[in-house]
Amino acid sequence: MSDKPLPDEAVHDTGESHPAQEDLKRGTTKAPAVNSADEDGPVSESDALRTLAAGGGENEAERTEALRAGAIADLIAERLNADSSGTRIGTLALFNDSVSFGGGFNSSGGPGPSARLGATDAVPLTEDEITEYTDLYVQPAHYAEALDALCEQHLLVLTGAPGSGRTAAAVNLLAEAMTLNSSSGGGCHRLLDAASIASPTWEPPAERGGSLAVLDGHLAGLSARGLARAAAKLRAARAHLVLVGGPELEVVVSGLGDHVAWHRLSPVDPLAVLEHVILGHSGDVDRRAELVALLDSSGAAAALRERPLAAHAVRLASVIRAGGDLGAAVAELRDPSDQVHTWFRTHHEPETIAFALAVAVLENSGYLTVADAAIRLRRLLSPEEPAPPDVRFRDQLLQEQPWIELLFPGPEDQPGPPRVRFRSALLSQVVLTYAWTALDGRREAVLQWLRRLLGHSDLEVRAQAAVASGVLARADFHFAVHRFMKSWAASTSWPVRQAAATAIGVAGSAPTAAEPVWELLHTWARGGHSAYERRLASTAATAVGGLFGRSSPDRALDVLRSALDRGDDWGTLTPVAWGGVHLIHQGLTAEVLSAYLDWSHPRDTSPMVIKTLSAFVFAVSTPYTSSVAGGTVPKGAVDGVPLLLSALPLHRPDLAELWGRALARKPVQEPAFEALRGWVDTSTDLYPEARSALRTLLHDIARLPGKHRERLHWWLTKWATDRERPSAHAGDLARALEV
Repeated sequence: MSDKPLPDEAVHDTGESHPAQEDLKRGTTKAPAVNSADEDGPVSESDALRTLAAGGGENEAERTEALRAGAIADLIAERLNADSSGTRIGTLALFNDSVSFGGGFNSSGGPGPSARLGATDAVPLTEDEITEYTDLYVQPAHYAEALDALCEQHLLVLTGAPGSGRTAAAVNLLAEAMTLNSSSGGGCHRLLDAASIASPTWEPPAERGGSLAVLDGHLAGLSARGLARAAAKLRAARAHLVLVGGPELEVVVSGLGDHVAWHRLSPVDPLAVLEHVILGHSGDVDRRAELVALLDSSGAAAALRERPLAAHAVRLASVIRAGGDLGAAVAELRDPSDQVHTWFRTHHEPETIAFALAVAVLENSGYLTVADAAIRLRRLLSPEEPAPPDVRFRDQLLQEQPWIELLFPGPEDQPGPPRVRFRSALLSQVVLTYAWTALDGRREAVLQWLRRLLGHSDLEVRAQAAVASGVLARADFHFAVHRFMKSWAASTSWPVRQAAATAIGVAGSAPTAAEPVWELLHTWARGGHSAYERRLASTAATAVGGLFGRSSPDRALDVLRSALDRGDDWGTLTPVAWGGVHLIHQGLTAEVLSAYLDWSHPRDTSPMVIKTLSAFVFAVSTPYTSSVAGGTVPKGAVDGVPLLLSALPLHRPDLAELWGRALARKPVQEPAFEALRGWVDTSTDLYPEARSALRTLLHDIARLPGKHRERLHWWLTKWATDRERPSAHAGDLARALEV
C-alpha cells in the first residue's frame, strides 16, 4: 500500500462542494489572496499581525465551520473516552484472546448443528434433548401463525439470526405440529446435510416423523423447485420439516408461493427468557422482584438490551442457577472484542461491512446519512458496477446486523427520521479498530472514505469522521502518523488540518499513545521555517487547544510556546493565538494568563514579547461562542462577549498587567486600544453587568508604573468626543479616572 498522501483537492467528496467553493463558482466572492504563511521562509511581523487581525487568513465561513466541527468532535471524543473507560478497547491485546462461536438457542447447552456437512444421514433427537428445548419455552410473537403454516404445508422455512432462538423454535413447532397432526410415531431428527433436502433422491428420515435442519451459508444445489418437491414428499409421508436459516435462505424461498411455508422469526425478549428459565411457572412476586433487582444491579439487564439474543439470556440464567459469578459473566458478555471478531469472521460482503463501518463512524446520525455514506464506502470496497446496486441495508439489519438498531422518535420526541446506532456504546470503537487492523486489503478504501467525509457538508459528519480517524490511530500511532496524519496535518486545507488536530487529540487520549503524541506535537512545534513545517506547527497548536490539551494544560502551553517562539518567523502566531483562546474557553483562563505573563516578562519589543501580547489582544477581542467553544460552559460565559470580560472580576490582577503591557508597546498598542474600545462599547452593551468590573479594571491598569493613566484618559476622551461614534460610556470612564 502506497504511503503517498492524497491530494488536498480530494478532501471534498464527489458531488459535495464546500460553500466557499460554490461561492467562487458563482462569482459571489473573491478568491482568497495568497497567504504568506504558505510560502517557504520566515513570515514577517507585519504579515502575521495583518493575518491575525483578519481572524486567520482563511475564508471566514470555512474557518467558522471547521471550528464548529472541532467543537462537535471534542464532545464526541469526550463521550467516546468515557464509554471506553475501564475496557480493553485500544490495547494491543484487544483481539488476542480465544474466540468461541456459538450456535442456536439451547437452554442447557444441547447439541448444535453437526459439522458433517457432507453426510446424508440424520441423527434422532433424544427425549432429554427435546425436553431441554421445550421446557419453559417462551413463544415469540406470531408463533401460532408459524405453527398453523407447518401443520398445513408440512415444510416450514424458519429464518432468523444465529442465537435468536430459531433452533428452539423449530423443535417446539415440530413437537406441537406432530401432536396436532397425530404423526409423532416417527420421532424427531436433526438432518446433517441440509442442502440434500432439494435432491431428487431425498426422502424424509421416517414416516410420521419430524426433522429440523440448519442451513447457514451452504446453499449450493438448493432451489425453489427442489424444496417444493421435498414438501410434496413430506405431505405424502405425513412428516414435518423445519428448515432453519438466515437471509440467504429467504432469497431462495421468496418465490415459492404456496408450495412451502416461510416464517421470519420475531425477536424474543431475552429478559423474559431469563426470567422464565429461573422462575419457571412460578408466580412468586417476591422472587421475581429479587431477580429483577439482581439483573439491574449486576448490569445483566443492560447487557441483554445491548445483545438481545435468547442464547445470551440462557447463558446468564445458567450462571445464576449454578450460583456462579454473574458479574464476571456480564462483563464478558458486554466486552465487545469477541463479538466484533466473531462478526467479521462471519461477514465478508462489501455492503455488510460498509454499513457496519458507516455506523461506527456516524453513530446516532440519521439512517439516510449513514446509508449514503455506506454506499460510498461500498464503492471503494468493491469493483465498479455498471449500474447502482440494489442495496437495502434496513431490510438486513435484524439478520446480518443484530448489534445495530434503528432508533425511532418516541411519542414525547420531536418528529424526525430514525437514527442508527449500535446497541452497545462500546462497539463503534472496536468495529473501527478491528476493520483497520485486520481487514488488510481494505485499509486503503477505509482511509480514502474517511478523507472524503472530512469534506462533507454536514458538520457533524465531518466531526465524527475526524474522531473515527483518531480511533484508528490508537491501534498503531506510529503507522498512522506516517500513513495519513502527517499529510493531513500539513495540508493546505484548514478543515483538513483541523480534522488532523482532532484525530491526534483522540489518539492521544488513549493512555498508551499519550506520550508519543506529546513528543510528536513538540517536534512539530519546534520545526523549521518551510511552509510545510509551519503547517505542522500550526496543527500542533490547534491540537493542544482541544480536548487533549485541556487534560494537561501545562504540557499544552509548552507546545504553544514552542510553536510561538520561532525567532523572526511569525507564521504560527494565528494558530497559537487560537489555541490560547480555545484553552480559555475550556476553563483554563488562569493557566493561559500565567503563561502569557511569563512569556512577555521581559517587557521589551522582542519578537516573543510582541507575539505573546498579540495573542493576548486576540483573546480579549474574540467573543465567546458556545457553538464553537463546546464542552462545559465556563463560569461567566456570555455568548457574543469575550470571556475575559464577562468573567470579571476573576483574574483581574493578571488581566490588568497584561493590558498594561499591551497598551504600552507598538505594534500591539493600536489593536489593543481597538480591543479595549470593543469592551467599552459593544461588549458592555451586550452585557451591562460588566461595566462596574471594567471600571475597576481600568483603575488597576491606571495604577501600574508608567503613563498608563494619562494614556487611558486620552483615548477614553477621544472616543467620548468622536464625531462619528461618540461613546457615552467612554466619557463616564474618563471622568472616573480623573477622581
